[in-house]
Amino acid sequence: MTEPKDVARGERRITIALAVTTLAAAGFAVGYVLDAGTQVLGIALAVAFAALAYAFAAWALHLTPQEQHVEEREPLPSPPSQERAFRTALSPAPLSRGRMVRGMLAVALASLGAALLFPVRSLLPTGPTPGPALARTPWRDGSRVVTADGQRVRPEDLDVGTILTVFPEGHEEAADAPAVLIRVAPQDLQLPPDRADWTVDGLIAYSKLCTHAGCPVGLYAQTLAQLFCPCHQSVFTVLDGAVPIAGPAARPLPQLPIGLGPDGALVARGGFAAPVGPGYWSRP
Repeated sequence: MTEPKDVARGERRITIALAVTTLAAAGFAVGYVLDAGTQVLGIALAVAFAALAYAFAAWALHLTPQEQHVEEREPLPSPPSQERAFRTALSPAPLSRGRMVRGMLAVALASLGAALLFPVRSLLPTGPTPGPALARTPWRDGSRVVTADGQRVRPEDLDVGTILTVFPEGHEEAADAPAVLIRVAPQDLQLPPDRADWTVDGLIAYSKLCTHAGCPVGLYAQTLAQLFCPCHQSVFTVLDGAVPIAGPAARPLPQLPIGLGPDGALVARGGFAAPVGPGYWSRP
C-alpha cells in the first residue's frame, strides 16, 4: 500500500505542478493580450502543459493503489466475508485524497481552458468587415502619375526597355499604391482587345505587388520582357497582361490603365483591373 508520507509528498508535488499550470495559463492570456510574441506564447503553453502532464503522472504514482494481487490457488467459491473484504481491497481509490488537490486541478484546467479561448475569440466576427477596402487602392480616374519624390512623369521620360516605379500623386507612401511603369515597343504588345487603350505609346503599368505574397516585383528582364519577383521567383510576362509563367504566383499582376492629361503628363484612367497583392479569403 502507498505510505501516508508518500501520499502527502505526492499531494504537495501535484499541488505545485497545478499551480505552475495555472500561472503559465494566466501568462499566456496576458501575453496574448499584450502581443508579447509567438515565442513567449509558445513558452507559456509549453510550461502549462508540461506541468499538467507532471501533475497527472504524479497523481498516478502517489494517489492510486500500487498493490499487486496474485491468485495462487484454483478458483473456489469464497465465503461472503472474504468477498466483501476482496471488494473493499480492490475498490478504486478516489481521484484525490485531499480537497486542495481537487481544487487545484479544477483551477488549473479552468485557467488553461480560459487562456485558450483568447486566440479562439479572435477568430469570431466581432467588428465590421473591411468590405471593399482590400479591393481598392488610392489610384482613381485622373490620378497624376508621379515618382517617389512627387515628380510628374511624362512619356518622354522613359526609353524603350526602361522601368520606373510610380505612385498616385499625394499617396507616395501608400503600401498598396506602387506600380511599375515599363516602356516596350508598341507593336510588341499583345493585350486583350478591351485593354487596347490602356497604354500610351508603349508605356504600360502594372501593380508592383506580387500576387503570391505581396513582395515588390522590381526586376525587369528587357530582352525577355518579363518581370521577376525576387522573393519566390515568380515570373510575369509584360507584353500580354503580366500573366505568371513561373513560380508560385497564380494571378497576373493587375494592370493600371493610363493616359495623358491636358498638360501631356501621364494620368491614371481608373484603378487597377483587380485587387493588388496576395489573395485573401475566398480570393485565390
